[in-house]
Amino acid sequence: MPIIVVADHAHINGGQAKVAIESALGLAARGHAVTFFAAVGPADPRMGAAGIETILLDQVDVTTTNSLARFGVQWLWNQKAAAALGELLARHDPDETVVHVHAWAKALSPSIGPVLAGSRAPVVFTMHEYYLACPNGGFYDYPVSAACHRAPVSMACISHNCDSRGYARKLMRVGRHVLMRNTGMIDNLSAVITISRLQREVLAPHMPADTKWYDVGNPIDAEPLGHKDDAAHDAPLGGFVFVGRLSAEKGAGLFAEAARLSGQRAIFVGDGPQRAELEAAYPEAAFLGWHDPAGVKKQLRAARALVFPSVWYEGQPLTVLESLALGTPVIVSDICAGREAVADGVSGLWFRSGDPASLAAAMTRLADEDTARAMSRAAYDGFWADPLTLDRHLDRLERIYREVALRPARHETASRQPATSLQSAPLT
Repeated sequence: MPIIVVADHAHINGGQAKVAIESALGLAARGHAVTFFAAVGPADPRMGAAGIETILLDQVDVTTTNSLARFGVQWLWNQKAAAALGELLARHDPDETVVHVHAWAKALSPSIGPVLAGSRAPVVFTMHEYYLACPNGGFYDYPVSAACHRAPVSMACISHNCDSRGYARKLMRVGRHVLMRNTGMIDNLSAVITISRLQREVLAPHMPADTKWYDVGNPIDAEPLGHKDDAAHDAPLGGFVFVGRLSAEKGAGLFAEAARLSGQRAIFVGDGPQRAELEAAYPEAAFLGWHDPAGVKKQLRAARALVFPSVWYEGQPLTVLESLALGTPVIVSDICAGREAVADGVSGLWFRSGDPASLAAAMTRLADEDTARAMSRAAYDGFWADPLTLDRHLDRLERIYREVALRPARHETASRQPATSLQSAPLT
């Protein structure tokens, strides 16, 4: 089956790109003819070795530029992306091809919407975030560091600045969102994949009533290493570790404050805009910078617990699942979907989102050696009892592709309209 994977980036710079690339590699290994279409390079070298045709536009991630003009031209309407995607689709038989979109908001723009809507090829969309429903992609209010409950593009939404860089960009986001809603990008999707129950609950009121929903967990790159070495139980366990981008929405400052309150040392693996500020305010914390995947696994395996204090509706944090797979319990915010993988009091602990005292209490509880060891074993056993492997992920994708390929061409059915409620649809 010819499969066209559409994404902003062709290299791994986060969980979204990692899933797109790893699944493309897996599909190619199963014999599918995969083409990877992206705006931002370089391309992961494994794709070329796997025989995947990679089409790059040699553009930039618009979030990396401080130029509002440059930001606006590509971000609002990327004409180059639309033309290149149109040419690619024209080379493929729409009756045999499936298009799988993973990302568009950081580089490709809404311009790909009319191109996708104009093709008879079925389009599958994986929701890694919330850009199809929320102008800033996260239902998150950056200036106050809290989840946003305003209706998207309502007067309450438009009049409030939720953007991390100012109200001018917020208004551009609103304009782009309205533009995107009128491109046909949403109304012509053949299947929508969500990666957690929370994500579907948040998105459902803002999608067409006849949306075809599927639940497909992200694949986890992990090996069953067994319980942490019993011989090491005479030695103290490792510390409390944060892995990821050091930014307000990820709760990095919250973790640092909770560590101070609990008398524990915060260990940061990653980097981001808050790093300098946090290093100055919390000199007792350890800032290790970015690690490669093997380095991250080493840190997680050695840790007493992963702390995942995100204060926005994360879809399915890969780090949480990777930690559990390595036998490291997780302390997780009760607002993000990471909580779905953590059995509170068994394989980790939930804490009240945004509350450093609640997080500090959880850290104090896991400071107990016996509690930490019991949760470590439960975390490992729970994950490997039903592991989210790449093969399982690919099996589900192939089933979805087969189903959408058998449906009548989208242009032969009535156009769908946005709705405010979701018809009952079981998770599959």
